[in-house]
Amino acid sequence: MIQLMLYSLIITTSIIFLNMIHPLAMGLTLLIQTIFVCLISGLMTKSFWYSYILFLIFLGGMLVLFIYVTSLASNEMFNLSIKLFLFSISFLFILFTLSLLIDKSSISLFLMNNEMESIIEKNSYFLENSLSLNKLYNFPTNFITILLMNYLLITLIVVVKITKLFKGPIRMMS
Repeated sequence: MIQLMLYSLIITTSIIFLNMIHPLAMGLTLLIQTIFVCLISGLMTKSFWYSYILFLIFLGGMLVLFIYVTSLASNEMFNLSIKLFLFSISFLFILFTLSLLIDKSSISLFLMNNEMESIIEKNSYFLENSLSLNKLYNFPTNFITILLMNYLLITLIVVVKITKLFKGPIRMMS
């Protein structure tokens, strides 16, 4: 049920993104869509570590894009389209009603015993998380993890040594 709603939100933000003109509004729409994709990936794996790392990577890229776009289009006016807003709200309402009609389990969800369901979900959640973290640090993959740690440390040292002390950013601060 929640995944169907998130899918419909992704479709709606994709349609909104196609109708955007201002680059900062496009960036905000892309950030919102990234949040929805990370939520879906977290719900699929029942562990939000992967989606959290994915969101941080996307956020780092969005910061670079935000700085680039603000330097290019700093004086453009930002206008909200009432027609686009009404279209997206009506489209979202139609998708939500269709997802409620299609998903028969949402009706039976209210009739289930919520205490028993929560106990089953907690037990499977802890079991799945412990198994996935054990796979990450066990024999075949621990070498890859150690290699990535060393690579990041060497990259950090090289970047610090390459940058000059008096020749920092290109844009001078006054």
